[in-house]
Amino acid sequence: MTNRERIVNTVLGRDIDRQPFFFFFGPWPETVERWKAEGMKSDMGWREGFGFDAGIEIVSVNLGYCPAFTEEILEEKADTRILRDAFGIVQEVRRHGSSIPNYLDYPVKTAADWEDLKQRLDPHDPARFPVDWEALTRQYNAGEALMQLGSYPYGLFGTLRDMMGVETLLLMFYDDPDLIRDMMNYLTDFWIAIYEKVCRDVKVQAIHMWEDMSGRNGPLISPQMVRDFMVPNYRRIRDFADARDIPILSLDTDGDCSSLLPLYQEAGINLVFPFEVAAGSDVVAYRQQFPHLCLMGGIDKLEIAKGPAAIDRELDRVQPILQGPKYIAALDHLMHPEIAWEDYQYFVRQLKQRVGA
Repeated sequence: MTNRERIVNTVLGRDIDRQPFFFFFGPWPETVERWKAEGMKSDMGWREGFGFDAGIEIVSVNLGYCPAFTEEILEEKADTRILRDAFGIVQEVRRHGSSIPNYLDYPVKTAADWEDLKQRLDPHDPARFPVDWEALTRQYNAGEALMQLGSYPYGLFGTLRDMMGVETLLLMFYDDPDLIRDMMNYLTDFWIAIYEKVCRDVKVQAIHMWEDMSGRNGPLISPQMVRDFMVPNYRRIRDFADARDIPILSLDTDGDCSSLLPLYQEAGINLVFPFEVAAGSDVVAYRQQFPHLCLMGGIDKLEIAKGPAAIDRELDRVQPILQGPKYIAALDHLMHPEIAWEDYQYFVRQLKQRVGA
């Protein structure tokens, strides 16, 4: 069975020869630097020598602004700098080291701003495709990786939060719902137009949406709002996928998304991740509650940082679902810099043995 067949069959609940064995999320840059200092041979050494499957590869096409905003430093301070990034977001960041930025301004505050921004969202701009597209398509179609359209930061709620900021977006659901509906409808049309072009050349197996819209206490908008504003557009994407024999519609959302899982099922989404344990997510319980969804993730990244005994306990906790059905073993987010290189290696080898890869 090929890597593609194995992933597709796992998501659809069909027979497989063994469980998939790959990590969709890699390490944070700080984690890579730590691991290299502790003996990892290269930046991608975390993937080498463990017998990982080819996993999932993202089609290289621009699903965002074209052209992007000009990245520029607006002000230098003693310990921080204020800059505008490629998404048009003005933020204050530390000059040394990494931290969560202080977000100061966003491109969209009014309906007029949104109309202006549409100039960067022309699905027919040829610059959306890399210059070596023809060679890439041959590589994609001949390769072993499952081909995915879409990735961070493109989703309905997810993209709007980068356009408006979380606070403004949440208020706009009440203050100007017609604007929110227009933005989500337009983005869906926009992405489908690009998907159509890609699918002429590439055999795609998955379409992906990024929706960071939940926290430790649940979603930032009500399930009813998700049903009203988002589910119809997910259904349109699902219909596009079905018409082109694309079996997987996946969604990445952090925090506690349990109240939204029935809606995702209703919308035709069939793969969800990463199920953060710190937010109360329990993939073992969810496996019973949502039998029609394939789950990926839900292994506590912070437990992996505590050494072999903690790793064994965490794998014991998820053991009931490691052999499936409809589960792909993975950490519940990017690999944290608290994880030592030695502990990561132990975790991967133990997980590989348990899933039978």
